[in-house]
Amino acid sequence: MHGLAIAAALLFMTGTAAAGERVQAQPEVGVVTLKAETVGITAELNGRAAAYLVAEVRPQVNGIIQKRLFAEGSNVEAGAPLYQIDPAMYEAQLQAAQADLARANANAEAAGAKERRFRELLESKAVSQQDYDDVNAAYKQAGAEVAIAEAQVRIARINLDYTGVLSPISGRIGKSGVTQGALVTANQANALATIQQLDPIYVDVAQSTAGLLLLKRALDRGSLENTGEGHGTVRLVLENGEAYAREGRILFSEVSVDQSTGSVSFRAEFPNPDWDLLPGMYVKAIVEFARKRDAIVVPQAALLRNPDGSAMVYVVGDDGAVERRNVSVLRALKDKWLLDDGLRDGERIVVEGMQRVFFVPGSPPPVVKPVEMAEQGQ
Repeated sequence: MHGLAIAAALLFMTGTAAAGERVQAQPEVGVVTLKAETVGITAELNGRAAAYLVAEVRPQVNGIIQKRLFAEGSNVEAGAPLYQIDPAMYEAQLQAAQADLARANANAEAAGAKERRFRELLESKAVSQQDYDDVNAAYKQAGAEVAIAEAQVRIARINLDYTGVLSPISGRIGKSGVTQGALVTANQANALATIQQLDPIYVDVAQSTAGLLLLKRALDRGSLENTGEGHGTVRLVLENGEAYAREGRILFSEVSVDQSTGSVSFRAEFPNPDWDLLPGMYVKAIVEFARKRDAIVVPQAALLRNPDGSAMVYVVGDDGAVERRNVSVLRALKDKWLLDDGLRDGERIVVEGMQRVFFVPGSPPPVVKPVEMAEQGQ
């Protein structure tokens, strides 16, 4: 009897241990439930701001600067007066041209009267045809001289107007290249001043050809949807690490590769009403080149590697059974991976406790107790 009691006790303890093992056979693992979403495909690129319009102001007539009519560094409107060149000589030239026009008009009037008289005399045969032809030619020549004189008046008036140097565009004007009393010449090499329009403003960025080719291949496969030229969005990070408040849009890209850098340039346009962006300023541009609809994004911690280097994840079924699933990775998105294929909306993947999952060859898949990690799945 004593031996039977010991055997029964051992059997009970063995059964209890086996039951305990069965209870502990479902380890807890952290999982996230996948949710399909539309994801923008972005790249962080180096860029520099460039003025929207740049106008170098130069004189179009010779003369002495009498006045500077703007404050350096101020905002000027298109058509605003910037400099006054001494107009005295051009006023005199206009008066001379007007006098020449008056003389030409008087000569033309006399020649016209003579032509009309000779025409009447020709009809009565009082003058020869040759005499009339000479008078008619003189009349036409007088008319041509009037046209020349009128043109000279217009030229003189234009030159006089050019003594007032006006702003060709609206924008911020820099320092003046000349002072009062300086002699300037028409179309001189040195600009009087430079005006830059800063709202809107351009940002030029460069994308490596390797990254561009990867993007093109994904677009060709249909994995990504092109946002379209002029529709892709761009965000900026300033030199101090602060995010620029306004979004820009891609305008165009170059059609050739810069051989010195192996990159292609893109130009984006940004509103700049507060002039926070200045020409030459260095920025980080976060450019959205494409979008992926119904995209699956997984935390980086969920991705494992097979011996051959391919990617895989642990997928937990409704019954808690774990499945190894090979996946195709498209690219990294901050601390997550954007997948090209392999997972569907609503599936659960293991992100924590993978070391507790053991696969035994020839045995059923391991069963786990999934615990939703909501904060990681967002």
